[in-house]
Amino acid sequence: MNMHGFLFHGAALQALPSGALFWPQERLLVVSDLHFGKSARLSAVGGAQLPPYDTQATLEKLQSDLDATQAARVICLGDSFDAPGLDRTLPEREALWIAQMQAGRDWTWIEGNHDPGPVSIGGAHRAQVRIGDLTFRHIATGNMGEVSGHYHPKLRLTLRGRSLARPCFLLDDRRLILPAFGAYTGGMDCTRPPLRDLMGTGATAILTGTRAVAMPLP
Repeated sequence: MNMHGFLFHGAALQALPSGALFWPQERLLVVSDLHFGKSARLSAVGGAQLPPYDTQATLEKLQSDLDATQAARVICLGDSFDAPGLDRTLPEREALWIAQMQAGRDWTWIEGNHDPGPVSIGGAHRAQVRIGDLTFRHIATGNMGEVSGHYHPKLRLTLRGRSLARPCFLLDDRRLILPAFGAYTGGMDCTRPPLRDLMGTGATAILTGTRAVAMPLP
């Protein structure tokens, strides 16, 4: 699966190439910033015209990770939908797909800044979740053992004269920030404020792509 394993506050975790986080001991899959419905929302307000397949592409990626890990628990770290109320306008095929993925699993939606949690869809709805020494929430607060999202971190590299940007996990001794899992979500340069200011000395970036690769944060 080309994942990168690491320890974080006593938990043996795996950063997956997709941008999901897996905790094998808990059989827990964590994803952040799915932003379902983004292309439809932008089209409705006259914004950027994106191909209308972002929700389908995100669901396909999530399904692949669920099949590969056989996760029994899922936490979505907020901004699962791109705006409040979009969960109620989800096409029937995609709503059924989510319901099928939830069947037999402990599924939690964390509140984000784009949506308060999709209350019309099954699963638990929480501001945050604590498991052992780890706290799962949408936006980092600076507490020890945080796992969060929100910032859509990306790292830009120059390889053989070509500039390349990759979504990445950010890890230091206090916090772990996940990349955005959704399609068409964009990203924030993790070498600049506010992300660089959030991360402590010796922080690590774990790049996503065909495999998860760890490197020191510049």
